[in-house]
Amino acid sequence: MVMQHRPLTLGWEEWVALPGLGLPALKAKVDTGARTSALHAFDIEPFGPAARPKLRFAVHPVPGRTDLTIACSAPLRDRREVTSSNGESELRYVIETTLRIGEAEVPIEITLTDRTNMAYRMLIGRQAIQPDWRISPTASFCQPKLSYDIYHSAEVKLAAPARSLRIAVLSREDNHSTRRLVTEGEERGHTIEVIDTTRCYMAINTLAPEVHYDGTRLPRYDAVIPRIGPSITAYGTAVLRQFESLGTHCVNGSAGITASRDKLHAHQLLAARGIGMPQTAFAASPKDTDNLIGLVGSGPLVVKLLESTQGKGVVLAETRKAAQSVIDAFRGLRANFLVQSFVKEAAGEDIRCLVVDGKVVAAMKRSASGDDFRSNLHRGGTAKPVRITREERDTALRAARVFNLGLAGVDLLRAHDGPKVLEVNSSPGLEGIELATGKNIAALLYDAIERKVRPAPVRKRRTAP
Repeated sequence: MVMQHRPLTLGWEEWVALPGLGLPALKAKVDTGARTSALHAFDIEPFGPAARPKLRFAVHPVPGRTDLTIACSAPLRDRREVTSSNGESELRYVIETTLRIGEAEVPIEITLTDRTNMAYRMLIGRQAIQPDWRISPTASFCQPKLSYDIYHSAEVKLAAPARSLRIAVLSREDNHSTRRLVTEGEERGHTIEVIDTTRCYMAINTLAPEVHYDGTRLPRYDAVIPRIGPSITAYGTAVLRQFESLGTHCVNGSAGITASRDKLHAHQLLAARGIGMPQTAFAASPKDTDNLIGLVGSGPLVVKLLESTQGKGVVLAETRKAAQSVIDAFRGLRANFLVQSFVKEAAGEDIRCLVVDGKVVAAMKRSASGDDFRSNLHRGGTAKPVRITREERDTALRAARVFNLGLAGVDLLRAHDGPKVLEVNSSPGLEGIELATGKNIAALLYDAIERKVRPAPVRKRRTAP
């Protein structure tokens, strides 16, 4: 992009904007005695790969207003020692961005420093002043005046620039879904870090809760994408709760993951919201086997381990006698399980609806392989895109909402009396549904994350004096 500027007359103070940082109005002091421009910033943190380092920082754009914060990020250009007018030297980070004064826009270097006690949030040095600009040291505001009121309008959020984010993917596996999240995020200019959940440990206290990893404290992330495996649900959600206590945006919350993983609890929550599902029963005592079967029908029946995933631990019992044998076997293993009616009209097919941020963004029909009644792709099933009905879409959205999941795979059966929810998956795989539908699910997920954490003004509540 070629920047253009026109001859200007500048007073000793001017209204300026830094649109690339999401700062539409700043009152700046023009100081020809300073070589490089300076901007008030705090919480300055470098991040990103060594070859392409970035900075993120926060700005209080209005003097005296610490309750109004703008989050910014920019490529890191340099770090150099700067001597202030009072003779003090400071090692400062240097970024490059666009300065707008009146109708002129020019690229400039800016050093970042804490100017909390300064009357001006920005200082314009002589490097930013173009050769054909004229300085009138006795005049002020020669260029059009702006207003801090813009920070209280919707215009700031609508015009906010794309900000590089630092995002953690909690995952122990180097699988397709994790790699897709890393690749897509980096293509959008974000820094994506894959964190092995089991190698995290936590400092739990009221003043400064922390998450540590391999001997160091983890940095502040803009967002966390949890890909927590079923075998570590308890510990994984504990780590996620720590991030939640830090105020980090988590795509899926710990409570929703915990509830969705407990199949018995999940079915109870779905039933309480009136969401259709196969007739389900559960009992702890072996004396109740016959009554348990009677609650869901004579057969065929599905017996399902509460910890089952990807079709493992799910058995179809064709007859009542077969169901009794399977139940006795599971009880002999001291395994927790539930019994469900078999939806015969589904004919070995189910529908996976992918929900992102309250919208069904893709749907595929999965068909079982051969005589297997399980349609999971991990068990040889096949998938193709499918057009779902309004009722199916509504059911999927309601099911995801029960667990407050920002990313969910909702599995449905098509029954004669409407869709039945089989499961709500809080860590749905991306490979199968992206291949089947041709949709970039990872990109849609990042769209949602960016909407949640984009640099809109952050206003803190004022405490009573």
